[in-house]
Amino acid sequence: MKKKKLSEMTLEELWELFPIFLTEHKSYWSDWYQEEITILRNILPHAIEYYHIGSTAIKDIWAKPIIDILLVVKSDKQLKDVADSLQMNGYIVMSKSENRISFNKGYTENGFAEKVFHLHIRLENDIDELYFRDYLNAHTDIAKEYEKIKLQLWKKYEHNRDAYTESKTDFVKKYTELAKVL
Repeated sequence: MKKKKLSEMTLEELWELFPIFLTEHKSYWSDWYQEEITILRNILPHAIEYYHIGSTAIKDIWAKPIIDILLVVKSDKQLKDVADSLQMNGYIVMSKSENRISFNKGYTENGFAEKVFHLHIRLENDIDELYFRDYLNAHTDIAKEYEKIKLQLWKKYEHNRDAYTESKTDFVKKYTELAKVL
């Protein structure tokens, strides 16, 4: 039987193929980030800022072994140009809205590759992920509280990324807003 292409799969089939999986923090995640930045710098214009975000960028907490990278651009045109370049270089569009585009790399018809990346392209006034990352790295007690929430949600929503993410939203918003006023 011929395997379906990722683009032909339903959301439920994708969630089954790519379940949520958490693991303890790995020191090599920062190396994976640096390696991917080297690749991206060869593909994209130099005016982009890159940041390691998400739980793999927070010290000593369990995370999905997926490296999230924030790419900050200065204009709508640059957002489109970066998106076009990423697509031409094999990155897959995950979601798209007027001012945001997310890509992935490392998703295959057989499941996750060894290294998996999510790229989040944002305009320079849309960087909440940096506030959250920095707050948790500065407040390890809050980071551990976040880790506990993630571990509780893991098995409950192993095959439903939207519900997993939604269940963390209030916590993320609370500490992002707190970080912005500090």
